[in-house]
Amino acid sequence: MSQRNFKYLHDNRIIYGRTPITDVPTDSTDIYDYYENGTYECYALFRSKAKITTFKSLKWHFLVIQYLNTELNLKELKKVFEYIADVKNNFVTFTMSRAAFNKLVNDVFTTDAERPPKNRIRKVVFKPNKILTLSEKLSIVGQLIGKSKMVTQDMIYDAMLSINEDKHKITYKKLAEYFDCSTRTIYRNIGNQLKLEKELLNKEL
Repeated sequence: MSQRNFKYLHDNRIIYGRTPITDVPTDSTDIYDYYENGTYECYALFRSKAKITTFKSLKWHFLVIQYLNTELNLKELKKVFEYIADVKNNFVTFTMSRAAFNKLVNDVFTTDAERPPKNRIRKVVFKPNKILTLSEKLSIVGQLIGKSKMVTQDMIYDAMLSINEDKHKITYKKLAEYFDCSTRTIYRNIGNQLKLEKELLNKEL
């Protein structure tokens, strides 16, 4: 699979990830932060190898970039959006007309830039400077999530991204190991949308 071209984002110091800033972890080590009740403040765009496949997902990425890069004016933000929307840079899988792009950008600009974009809940946030194997992550998360009896779709999606990020195929068995639960629990809670996302992530490996 073609690799994303981050050069423009890095050269212009575009922020596309951030750890929680106001939520206080229940437990914190030099390897991870654990939030017993979860946190919505962790943003990690382009964390997995999967590309953006829909307008809805692209809009969400734009909203997050706008929210995280408050120092950029609208003209500068639009340049960033154009870069990400260009299929040659391998962030998206589809092309769009200029009219469709401008409408999407206008929709983003007319939202409240100070309001956090809707985000998935995270319970375990690994420190970015720590390199862990999938097995090590599975062990840590299994122990921590064991404190919680509930496995939600948001938690399953986060696990899917972690497994994909480590370049492993997502299976129900690996997800069950992640949460130290049965595969039946995963089947019961994953939902049709995440089943499709699972296939897309595996396809992009």
